Amino acid sequence: MKEITTKLLVIGGGPGGYVAAIRAGQLGIPTVLVEGESLGGTCLNIGCIPSKALIHAAHAFDAARHQAHGSPLGIKVQEPSIDISQTVRWKDGIVKRLTGGVGALLRKAGVRVHKGWAHIEDGKSVTVQPAEGGEPVRVRCEHLLLATGSEPVELPMLPFGGAVVSSTGALSPDSLPRRLVVVGAGYIGLELGMAYRKLGVEVAVVEAAERVLPGYDEELTQPVLDALEKSGVVLHLGCSVQGYDAQHGVRVRSARADEFALPADRVLVAVGRKPRTTGFGLESLQLDMAGRYVAVDAQCRTSMRNVWAIGDITGDPMLAHRAMAQGEVVAEVIAGKHRRFEPMAIPAVCFTDPEVVVVGKTPGEARAAGLDCIDAAFPFAANGRAMTLEATGGFVRVVARKDNHLILGWQAVGQGVAELAAAFTQSIEMGARLEDVAGTIHAHPTLGEAVQEAALRALGHALHI
Repeated sequence: MKEITTKLLVIGGGPGGYVAAIRAGQLGIPTVLVEGESLGGTCLNIGCIPSKALIHAAHAFDAARHQAHGSPLGIKVQEPSIDISQTVRWKDGIVKRLTGGVGALLRKAGVRVHKGWAHIEDGKSVTVQPAEGGEPVRVRCEHLLLATGSEPVELPMLPFGGAVVSSTGALSPDSLPRRLVVVGAGYIGLELGMAYRKLGVEVAVVEAAERVLPGYDEELTQPVLDALEKSGVVLHLGCSVQGYDAQHGVRVRSARADEFALPADRVLVAVGRKPRTTGFGLESLQLDMAGRYVAVDAQCRTSMRNVWAIGDITGDPMLAHRAMAQGEVVAEVIAGKHRRFEPMAIPAVCFTDPEVVVVGKTPGEARAAGLDCIDAAFPFAANGRAMTLEATGGFVRVVARKDNHLILGWQAVGQGVAELAAAFTQSIEMGARLEDVAGTIHAHPTLGEAVQEAALRALGHALHI
């Protein structure tokens, strides 16, 4: 068997793995990256990027349909149609450009990429079976970085296959179903469910919890619930799925134990993701675990010396930008720099319509932590830019300590609020106080003015409400 040696071996070419490899290469660390499928991992290939592309296409189509039926803007168009095959080709083109870009960046950084499937022999040796066949290669390394990501959770009564799909299948449809049932009202289920509804599909959502987006506070999710109901998405909350067959559809049981069937041509199961910890010999390392995740410290070290882990395999939040930040930390620690992964806040964005952003503590979380806080919200109904965008629903909310006005959290719900996440996170990382944000001149007219107004309102003197 051919053998190669390297200082750093990265298993997994997703956002965490490829960023770690690029940064290591920039720092002069000999690095090998192993990826069995496409560079970019779930995020670039079958997750974040393609889902946002489909969401954008659905929004554009929905806007055209509404304009065809009379627009207050004076726009007049014919009834539109959509070629979903072309939409998928356009989406795939974006993915191809981005994954190709990742490959170019890795080459520029001097990283050797092996396309194949890794199997861990021990903490210093990994066998790689080439994805396209051929003889396996043994890679010996000084440092081993695990960045294997996560995969969709499969329900025993709804195994993937045929009409039952995960988010992966939902992102590359060869045709649009007439009726779609979404199992799970978390952010993945609602993002894709709303997109399919905008594309003209009849959509029903089944959720075991009593409300949508159960991981978010109810004040934030109410505008999303209103939008779902207005769009015609049928919600079955507090219900569990019993199974599916093509003749009867999805069998559902309510909290009162009533059973009924939902007709469905396709079923999207979106009940969460689980870390990818099997199939590559991880168990041979006998690492300390934190439940189903690999336990790591503030430098992403595992319980075995010189074995590191980042991203979804290390726990929540399972977010690409968390994995990227962890990957950069690991590369710099290996290079001898003093780095720790101890962020003040990690932004979370739900790309529903309206969008939802959460950074730092919510009012409820602050109270649960025993903090004496103030919070204030500014509605987009009083924001001029929101009016010009026909997007006056939602608000921006700030949470701060009462004694010194240190900002602890931001939340927002509304059209386009995902772009406010950077400002929210930066203010918390820099230790900003309400007075800092309130005294910063914000461009007019922008949605960002609502950020300043929320801070002003928390101080007791909002100007435009």
